[in-house]
Amino acid sequence: MDQPPFLTGQLLLAMPGIGDPRFERAVIAMCVHDENGALGIGLGRIVPRISFHGLLKQLDIEPGVAPDVAIHLGGPVEPQRGFILHSLDWGGQESIQVGDRWALSATLDILRAIAEGKGPTRWLAALGYAGWGAGQLEQELCGNGWFACEGSDRLLYDSDVDTRWTEGFLSAGIDPRLLTADFGTA
Repeated sequence: MDQPPFLTGQLLLAMPGIGDPRFERAVIAMCVHDENGALGIGLGRIVPRISFHGLLKQLDIEPGVAPDVAIHLGGPVEPQRGFILHSLDWGGQESIQVGDRWALSATLDILRAIAEGKGPTRWLAALGYAGWGAGQLEQELCGNGWFACEGSDRLLYDSDVDTRWTEGFLSAGIDPRLLTADFGTA
């Protein structure tokens, strides 16, 4: 029996015409995907009016040496909950390793480590996440809602949030200018 094609460690790119304005041009780093459902962190938009230093101050953590970077809008689920998507050179007790690609942490320990200069070498901060129930993401994939591409370090850490969606398609050899919201059956 073939294994189902789970997308953990890949990026999901919203197809044109996805039908949900919250996910237009979305880029989602898939952290968990199995027969029970899926969880991903959005990397295609920035949360307005708060930066990483502002978040740390709200949590009574001195920013220290942490850069004052933008925070990604991780998704519509639990938008007050913070996540750090990061390189595998740091791991806490609650960190989840995502294949051999990256790790996901959601505790104050990683925030303190970043502020002290002892955290992961590469990381992104996000508030909220995108979640799917069992079989829901598979239905959306069959309905032409999403395209999966490799979750490379370049796309995660080196791409600008405004160009990440386009760069994701280009990395798979697809010119997103040629995509259409129309689809059908042959």
